[in-house]
Amino acid sequence: MSYLLLKTLGKRSTQLSRILLFSSLSSQSSNNCVSNNSLSIFHSWYNSSNRRNKGSTKNPCGSTWGVRCLSSEAAAVEATTSDGLTVEGIIAKNWNILDESENDWKSHASSIAQSIHLIKKRLKWKRLIDRLEVLSAQLNKADLWDDPVHAGKISREHGSLMNKMEDVMAIEQELVEHIDMIKLSREENDTELESESVKALLRIRRNVKEKELEALLSGEHDYCSCFIEVQAGAGGTESMDWASMVMQMYKLWAQRKGYGVSVVDEMPGEIAGIKRATIKVDGENAFGYAKSEVGVHRLVRISPFDSAKRRHTSFAAVAVTPILGDGSTRVQINESDLRVERFRSGGAGGQSVNTTESAVRITHIPTGITASCQNERSQHSNKASALAVLQSRLDQLEMARQAQMNAQHTQSLTEISWGNQIRTYVLHPYRMVKDLRTNYEVSDPDSVLEGDLDDFILSFLSTSLDKDEE
Repeated sequence: MSYLLLKTLGKRSTQLSRILLFSSLSSQSSNNCVSNNSLSIFHSWYNSSNRRNKGSTKNPCGSTWGVRCLSSEAAAVEATTSDGLTVEGIIAKNWNILDESENDWKSHASSIAQSIHLIKKRLKWKRLIDRLEVLSAQLNKADLWDDPVHAGKISREHGSLMNKMEDVMAIEQELVEHIDMIKLSREENDTELESESVKALLRIRRNVKEKELEALLSGEHDYCSCFIEVQAGAGGTESMDWASMVMQMYKLWAQRKGYGVSVVDEMPGEIAGIKRATIKVDGENAFGYAKSEVGVHRLVRISPFDSAKRRHTSFAAVAVTPILGDGSTRVQINESDLRVERFRSGGAGGQSVNTTESAVRITHIPTGITASCQNERSQHSNKASALAVLQSRLDQLEMARQAQMNAQHTQSLTEISWGNQIRTYVLHPYRMVKDLRTNYEVSDPDSVLEGDLDDFILSFLSTSLDKDEE
């Protein structure tokens, strides 16, 4: 790559060469694969340069490339093209946004600029910068680590906000660099370079949609892992089978997102499906996404358990609780407030029957909230898992009490019936999945049941954010 870049320096205009060299090295640096020799070449060339156009070759953080910017002051540096075009300037030009299949760089650039503007709005950009300044000041205090738990919280929040800011700035910088490359490649009549830059803009356009979704996660505990509980409602065996389908849908969704999934508790139905099950979804922003699924889910289909092949309606309820951890718990649990029961785990029978009382059910006596776990062979492991679930539920109950939002933070899975559903899945006589909160719908229920939930989640989070702003 270094040879080709140096060859380009000798053949093309100085401006184009600088953009190509910086863009290539910067993208490699972000992947931690830049050789020391390449960086030396770059720094020698950069320091000897007399002409530095704003935004085209300058690191937006104002620091040496490859070193993470640690100050929120970097957000004040606005990325621009060589002729002074900014993201806001691109929006002001009002270029038409066409379908992705249209090979139009202005369309891609306009779509990216609109997405950046939306992301900044959702992140509350100025408030984010102010908060970073406060956190930076706290991190610089000499006595910060006298309280390791508090220091850890401050450090994690600072790192999370800094990552969000740097991600947006990197997209801005990449956008203006590729616009410069397209303009200058046309001056040089380099169709190959122009084509590569248009493809790069298309890639950015697609990736930035993911950032739009991430920007919706601004809640206090959105970054947490979570527990997802599914319970069968009215409908007997049919609803138990539906509850099993819903739980499988969330397992597949979590795997698509790259999250870790483990079964904490599961109570199988007498004939098919599950009466109730709880899984742990471990990963960044798991709660922020999954909280959109809280509520009753309704299924309409021809029952596989009905010999007359009649149409049945089934219900399953979903509850989601964050895993706070790291000293962030809101409720302290006293051993004297707990009633611990031990019993034999359920199974298929025969050689699979459990001959020891390894399953654990824990009841919090003051509130009556229970949690159980029978997934592990060890009684100690089951007790630890059940305590974690109980802690999460008590924390969620306290959050709901303080915020007076018990409807949003569902603790009781009662009233799982007609009129309380948030989403309807219709498999007969037509095929459709519709979210009744946002009216978003798709005609391919199979893909939804296979874990394709991101569009529903995005729609709900966007609608919720708009209501909060109003």
